[in-house]
Amino acid sequence: MTGITEYLCKQLNLHEKQVEAVLELLDEGATIPFIARYRKERTGSLDEEQIRQIELMHKYQLSLQEKKESIAHLIEEKGLLSEAIQKRIDACKKLAELEELYRPYKEKKKTKATAAIEAGLEPAAKQILRQDRQNSVDRVVNYWSKKINLPEEEVREGIGFILAQQFSDDEKIRAQVLREMQKFGNLKTSLKKGAEDEHGTYEIYHDFTTPVQKLKGHQVMAINRAEKEKIITVAFDFDQDRLFDQIGRRMIRNRDSDYAGMLQEAIKDSCKRLIIPSISRQIRRELKEKAELNAIDKFRGNLEHLLMTRPLESQKVLGFDPAFRTGCKLAFLDEKGDVLHIDVIYPHSGDHARAQADKKIRKLLKTYQPQTIAIGNGTASRESEAFVADLLKDFPQIQYALVSEAGASVYSASDLAREEFPDLTVEKRSAVSIGRRIQDPLSELVKIDPKSIGVGEYQHDLPPKQLDEALDFTITKVVNQVGVNINTASPSILKYISGLNKTSIKKLLDQRSKHPFTSRKEIAAVKGISANIFEQAAGFLRINEAENPLDQTGIHPESYDLANKVIALLNLDLRQFRTEPFIKALKSYQNEQRINEIAKKTGTDPVIVLDILKELENPGLDPRKSLDGPILKKDVLELKDLKTGMQLQGTVRNVTSFGAFVDIGLHEDGLVHISKMANRFISDPSEVVSTGQIVTCYVLSTDEKRNRVQLSLLPL
Repeated sequence: MTGITEYLCKQLNLHEKQVEAVLELLDEGATIPFIARYRKERTGSLDEEQIRQIELMHKYQLSLQEKKESIAHLIEEKGLLSEAIQKRIDACKKLAELEELYRPYKEKKKTKATAAIEAGLEPAAKQILRQDRQNSVDRVVNYWSKKINLPEEEVREGIGFILAQQFSDDEKIRAQVLREMQKFGNLKTSLKKGAEDEHGTYEIYHDFTTPVQKLKGHQVMAINRAEKEKIITVAFDFDQDRLFDQIGRRMIRNRDSDYAGMLQEAIKDSCKRLIIPSISRQIRRELKEKAELNAIDKFRGNLEHLLMTRPLESQKVLGFDPAFRTGCKLAFLDEKGDVLHIDVIYPHSGDHARAQADKKIRKLLKTYQPQTIAIGNGTASRESEAFVADLLKDFPQIQYALVSEAGASVYSASDLAREEFPDLTVEKRSAVSIGRRIQDPLSELVKIDPKSIGVGEYQHDLPPKQLDEALDFTITKVVNQVGVNINTASPSILKYISGLNKTSIKKLLDQRSKHPFTSRKEIAAVKGISANIFEQAAGFLRINEAENPLDQTGIHPESYDLANKVIALLNLDLRQFRTEPFIKALKSYQNEQRINEIAKKTGTDPVIVLDILKELENPGLDPRKSLDGPILKKDVLELKDLKTGMQLQGTVRNVTSFGAFVDIGLHEDGLVHISKMANRFISDPSEVVSTGQIVTCYVLSTDEKRNRVQLSLLPL
């Protein structure tokens, strides 16, 4: 076991075989979804998140190892690499630790200390630091003043600069300052002189103090943004005099000696001018990195839950994109999301136009018979909701839902949308997107940059590359967990399928345009689909119309022989596929004893047997079906209707560090603060709620002027 592997095992609390198996599979070109789904017997059933952690940490440790070798070489070139320093280099676990270790060996920029050293005062500083009883500060200064022909005041000052630099390079002193600031320091923010916070966005930070240890991620992000916008100033506040005294006790042998004054002054200068500013930057950098990671994880979690929203299957839908002046765009869609009809009505342009709109939409509803109307929640959505609710009094079989428009306009103006609907205007494409979002949220949302969907916190302040990689991983994870029908999947969703790239997707789509796939064997036969591509992708590509029932499941073709053996051992016939007796028999064998019996007889791992039994029982099981779907309505809810204590149902739209925003059917989402989520202490709202979840909530307070609602998940 290598040092890196051993470190990963300890950090992730995993067995050596698990980590080594993942690294081997990744090295062989296997994707994370493939490893998680089809190599459980090798990894000990590690999930996508654990595999990704191994991959990221391994890359980081390799980069760290390269940096260690580089730094050791640089120190060696200076003739300063000792066995002790090499051990300290080897012991570093973070790049920041390594940089801190190397800091004293870096070439110094032109500073007051380097100027004093160039003037020949370094030996004088060493004499002072030795604190020789047979000598004194005045004697040292006088001697070197004559020796290098400089005034005594300049010599004294130069020695002080060198001492300050040496104290600044002392790792123990720096560590002491860091501990003091982290443990006992407060972060203080103040409104910058002459600055204007026009909308009061950062009002809480105009005069804000909190212990460094208690800073929350969202506070760090808000403070950094306000500082960047030049609205506030930021500083650390702690007992500096106590710190200076503590360092002095360690560095000065005799506090009553002749050297004490000069050394104490150098300690103070070193801390104030060099160490504290440097450590302040270090602490803020670490706080920022931690806050960014937290914000990215929150964004990923929100995105995953949104993508996992249950689809509204087998329903005709009317996508309704509200607007005032330009009219409300209507998109009637069939059960598959194909466009049946596009139209525009003007219900908000006066009584005559409203009457015409009412007449037109009634006729269209009778013609195309949608079961659900999806209303975009943007401009004119409340007025449009009232119009639709009034209309549906005569159409009791139809319900409606408010759908987030976030990102719809971005998609509608994109090259992808123009390619999909070349004859439609941007607004009409948006109506189609809104309708499809309720039919199959995953398939529609993958067409949109996730940063435009509106479920991130401070997303524009996050490192773009790191954020994009994290979001891409999340979409890939969800798409492969759900799987796709190769005969209907769009290029937008296929690009996230394990093993596929632009070239292979084009090959598959070209073949599909000639005739639909009827088996996975046909996928393997497509020119340009290599054995490796097929291996990585096949299990996630389903063919619902396939003659071989196994092609309809998530069972990988490599396991078809095993699946047939399992079916034979259970005295079943694949021709019974999807029948009640077939399903009942499969369920009865899903216990540890019987699974182990089958595994023993087939010479395979029990975890593979269990997956096969589950897939045969629920072919191509969609994990979204066990989650919440949209809230369907018939009546309008207005802010004036709300009373304190009123019980409502709502959909969680966004989860932040401080709470969650819940759509209860008003124009603005209500806020549930973290303190109103549970009867116990929780450090993160994600412990209680997730994006897309339907929750029961209670009205705490309303503010009609500001159009705000405070909610609680706890009964009042």
